[in-house]
Amino acid sequence: MYFDYFGLKEAPFRITPNTEYWYAGGQRGEMLAALLYAIGQGEGIIKVVGEVGSGKTMLCRKLVAQLPDTIDSVYLGNPSLSADDMLAAILADLGIDQPEESRQARLAQLNTTLLARHQAGHRVVAFVEEAQGISLDNLEFLRLLTNLETATDKLLQIVLFGQPELDTQLADPRIRQLKDRITLSLNLSPLTESEVADYLRARLTVAGYRGPDLFPSALITRMARLSGGLSRRINVLADKTLLAAYAGQTHTLTPAHLDAAAGDAEIYPHTRPSSQPAGLPRWIWLGAGLAAALGLLAFVAWQALAPTPPPAAPAVNVAPPPGPTVPSTAQVTELATQTQRWLATAATGTHVIQVAAAKEAAQAAVLLEGLHAAPKPVRVLHGLSRGTPAWMILVGEFPNRETAMAALRTLPGSPADTPFLRTVGKMRTVVLPTGS
Repeated sequence: MYFDYFGLKEAPFRITPNTEYWYAGGQRGEMLAALLYAIGQGEGIIKVVGEVGSGKTMLCRKLVAQLPDTIDSVYLGNPSLSADDMLAAILADLGIDQPEESRQARLAQLNTTLLARHQAGHRVVAFVEEAQGISLDNLEFLRLLTNLETATDKLLQIVLFGQPELDTQLADPRIRQLKDRITLSLNLSPLTESEVADYLRARLTVAGYRGPDLFPSALITRMARLSGGLSRRINVLADKTLLAAYAGQTHTLTPAHLDAAAGDAEIYPHTRPSSQPAGLPRWIWLGAGLAAALGLLAFVAWQALAPTPPPAAPAVNVAPPPGPTVPSTAQVTELATQTQRWLATAATGTHVIQVAAAKEAAQAAVLLEGLHAAPKPVRVLHGLSRGTPAWMILVGEFPNRETAMAALRTLPGSPADTPFLRTVGKMRTVVLPTGS
């Protein structure tokens, strides 16, 4: 095919979930960290909701691959299974190939198996995909399985992966007990335009590509609109666009190639209203059950509550104090005030790199303490990010996108933080008072 032509070692845009192509941007890394933490706590039911093709299966596989050896996983991928068949499938994953005949006997068999795992220092997590297709009665049955416990520990934890229709089901008062047990609820949002660009670049890199960006910005804008930011659609469009360019024997991808790809795949501009609760960060909603374990916000909050590249983000000309001392919230506020002054006079096209964001000034102070090696100056901006107030941490100051991108590529990435670019012009539109 086109692999050799574009300098690729393999197909970069296959729709089969392959964790080698895991993309931590679009807050996927933060969600993975939140899921690992919540599973580590061992209580409650976890829910992950995302549109068709948004990457739920990829997230599930990456999560399973990163679980510690002391956590055993079982998998339910068929929503049409009866309660008895679900029991048999769980037992089979736990090594019991001969389930008992009656449901009660199977429940006893499962309890005995889970107790044996517990005594060996292991816990069991059941991952349930396509949960929106499970009947209310069977969802309630899954909830009852979480009643299997010792005097101190739950023996089985459940993670539900489903489409937005799952939230509609869970709103039914007949299964309100299940909804009350959801301790962590995540929304797998579509990728933004800038994240689509990063996503394409990341997958091409894994596939061996080492040249300049293949997809120009005009194509990325149109691809983001056509795909709705859904990774499966992005993969289909990108693959067929490369194939169209190869058929024309050109390395320059054009809108005509993308339009041909979209027509061949019958993909048209995709939009769907978000089912996310209003006023919350785009990917996370914490249930009351995790309130007692909100160390999650120590581990993830200042990383995971960082919004994705929105239309703005700003800065301050003072770096955090050297040494191990964490800046005070008053210093963070002063940095934000200085950033606002800088924004008023800086050139509109000036670029900075946002490396993190925090909900509270105290969390921003913790982030600042670890930025001694970051490009200077280090700034803080208090503003709206996707409609949510945040303390945004910005580094560097670059006259154009090219120099900013060069600096961005030198920054280390991590599953919990994906730096991205912002411009002065856009940041001016989201500034909030600092309270100083």
